[in-house]
Amino acid sequence: MLEELVGSTWHRFITKRADKSYPEATVYLDDIRHTAGIFFRALGGEGGLQVKNATETELKARRSILQRIAGIGGKTEYAWRDEETLRLPESIALFPTKQLNFDLYLWLTALSVIDASQAKTKDWISRNQYRTLKTLQIWPGLKTPYQALVKAHLKQRPSMEGLPDDEAAQEQAICLALRDARARVQLQFAKRPPQPVPLWLHPAPPAIEFQTNKAPQDPDIEEAPSSKKQQQKQKKRKQGDRTDMPEGNHGLMTFRLESLWSWAEYSKVDRTSTEDDDDNAMQTAEDMDHVTVAQDSQTTSSKIKLDLDLPSSEYDDIPLGEGLPIDEWDYKQQRLLKDHCRLQTMTARHAEPMELPERLRAQAQKVRRQFEIIQPQRHWQNRQHDGTELDLESYITFLADRQQGHVNSDTPVYRELRNKSRDLSCLLLADLSLSTDAHINNDARVIDVIRDSMFLFSEALTVTGDRFALHGFSSRNRSHIRFYNIKNFHDRYDSRIRGHIDAARPGYYTRMGAAIRHATTLLEKEASSQKLLLIVTDGKPNDLDKYEGRYGIEDTRMAVLEAEKKGLRPFCITIDEQAESYLPYLFGSKSFVVIRNAEELPKKLPQLYLRLTN
Repeated sequence: MLEELVGSTWHRFITKRADKSYPEATVYLDDIRHTAGIFFRALGGEGGLQVKNATETELKARRSILQRIAGIGGKTEYAWRDEETLRLPESIALFPTKQLNFDLYLWLTALSVIDASQAKTKDWISRNQYRTLKTLQIWPGLKTPYQALVKAHLKQRPSMEGLPDDEAAQEQAICLALRDARARVQLQFAKRPPQPVPLWLHPAPPAIEFQTNKAPQDPDIEEAPSSKKQQQKQKKRKQGDRTDMPEGNHGLMTFRLESLWSWAEYSKVDRTSTEDDDDNAMQTAEDMDHVTVAQDSQTTSSKIKLDLDLPSSEYDDIPLGEGLPIDEWDYKQQRLLKDHCRLQTMTARHAEPMELPERLRAQAQKVRRQFEIIQPQRHWQNRQHDGTELDLESYITFLADRQQGHVNSDTPVYRELRNKSRDLSCLLLADLSLSTDAHINNDARVIDVIRDSMFLFSEALTVTGDRFALHGFSSRNRSHIRFYNIKNFHDRYDSRIRGHIDAARPGYYTRMGAAIRHATTLLEKEASSQKLLLIVTDGKPNDLDKYEGRYGIEDTRMAVLEAEKKGLRPFCITIDEQAESYLPYLFGSKSFVVIRNAEELPKKLPQLYLRLTN
């Protein structure tokens, strides 16, 4: 105990002496992530990019004796961006005031908007000088905070007097480039690289994607993602690369180092498919500076659940027709790929007619009473030319006008009892991907609350008389998108439809763009003046192929925009806790809602519909 106390005390003392940051002025990315995203898009940055934590970069620059003793100063987090994300440091405590640290976040965000491909030279300093010049030219309001950042940072740069000549020349060039972005400087070779410049972007950003000499794995046998249970998440991003999977049958090696024989054995352990809950793999990953991954040539089919593979035709749902060609948006090419996907409409094979589940009957009765308020009722229409009886007020006015010599034979003097109906159609599109098989508590899964939501939603709309349809979707790749017909607009909600709702099962992945486009086509055919497209989901768009990431986000956003142009109102209801980071870009800030507690979805879905349509 005494040794631990002395050790921890010494560690805190030496770290505090060696650390040149200002912990009391720390600004965290989690606190300004939303602000940075808005600022990035306001300056003209691409809307589909997400703001995420940067990757730690190892430094080879000179460290002080105290830093070496304390074991700090060997890594830093540079800002950089790629096709899908804007990477910013997890926290900034470089300056003594929070305002300066906050301004540094905004400055790095502004720099990342500028494309440095037009720079005359491609070295690190020239690229950042070019970005700095363009940023200050386009947004001159950033000049004052930038100058304050430069002034504060120059005081922190190492003194050139104590450096070797080659390192001093590097430091002089960097300081000149910081003071004057127009100055032409060239970084000379030195034994050690210069100290990092936190006001600039990454000198050599990590590669966007890895290249391997193996063919991609067949999508038909690829494993599905894990269900949305509680998962460990890494605290910091790691650098990584890919390598070939070592052959396990040649694991025993011997080598001779002088006269000493040592044996080393390689154990082929597939960490991606382990099912041991006690294996603390996340802690191991946190302790590693560099992570190398390999694609195993062997499958783990014995550990995959049976429902991850396509069921035989005897047990699968019934396909309706040969499938429909669906367009898809490729944001890289900035064009719509015609007939790029194949959508198969399907209906449940083993759906049996049923009554409303007992557990929902009390709640369904309460919902029906709420919706009786907007139930269509019969109202008298006055001042009609034809009708079932006289409109006394109009008739007295007509007689008075005739007494005064003002005769108008076209005066409407009748009234008629008419039904006032709601001119509205709604299509509910439910995400039936594999992630809906995850449990939300000890008794229910996500798919269970989705089914209950459809039951109560149907009970409510049956009272109002609104035309509505129920559909679900999942996908396995662009050539296999499953679109489930649960209730069409012309179908009557009865025991047969309840059977189809109960038969809804988790499918595969979430190719949302194609499903929205087909749902738009169905809803567009309705003659109603108001058309509402409700999307119920539990996660981001994804699929086995390149649909993962920004590609799927951009395609879904384009499908939503296409629906809006056709007069539809898309609205998303999700239980994904991370949805606020991407749904505003997909649907707009006022066209989605996040249900924090998934168990409340059945109760809140009818209430949301009431609010949207009343």
